[in-house]
Amino acid sequence: MSSILLVTSSPRGAASHSTRIATELANKLKAKTPFSKVVTRDLNSNPLPHIDADFSSGIYTPVESRTERQHSVVGVSDAIVDELVAADAIVIATGMINFNISSTLKAWVDHIARAGKTFSYGEEGPKGLVIGKKVYIVIASGGVYSSGPAAAFDHAVPYLKTALGFLGMTDVEIVRIEGVAMGPEAEAKAISSALDQTSDLALAA
Repeated sequence: MSSILLVTSSPRGAASHSTRIATELANKLKAKTPFSKVVTRDLNSNPLPHIDADFSSGIYTPVESRTERQHSVVGVSDAIVDELVAADAIVIATGMINFNISSTLKAWVDHIARAGKTFSYGEEGPKGLVIGKKVYIVIASGGVYSSGPAAAFDHAVPYLKTALGFLGMTDVEIVRIEGVAMGPEAEAKAISSALDQTSDLALAA
């Protein structure tokens, strides 16, 4: 893989487990391929604008007929889509916030979900156009949501897999850093386990 897109979104900045582990994974993937590069999209430091009326109307308005505001907001989305399409692999980092992904990451999904660009509708229904990508989702949570009684509360991983799959990205690996709020020992164990998994995934890439 020659280009790796690293999308981070945690509001915790340098203290973020998901950002740390995702960055480790991206660097390990990069190390496997000479001359490859990591493109970082930090949604915490540089959040994307939430989609609005100008965006919703602008994406369906011919370029020459768009208002200045429509040009601006659609241009942001176009750049995000181009960044995604150019990547061979995508590493997405998020914390679980109120049982789902961060709002900044949701805005990113809203910008990349573009009819005619990343998906299309035909006689056989919707078709994802962003194909041939390997996606890694790194998600941190205070509790344990991969199994057990809290599993039903995990709306983050199912949502991301559904949204990405709709766009054609179905080859998805999940790296969980879970139980980090259950004491120092549990936190250290979760981080160690996630780091081991990133090494295994990089070897398999």
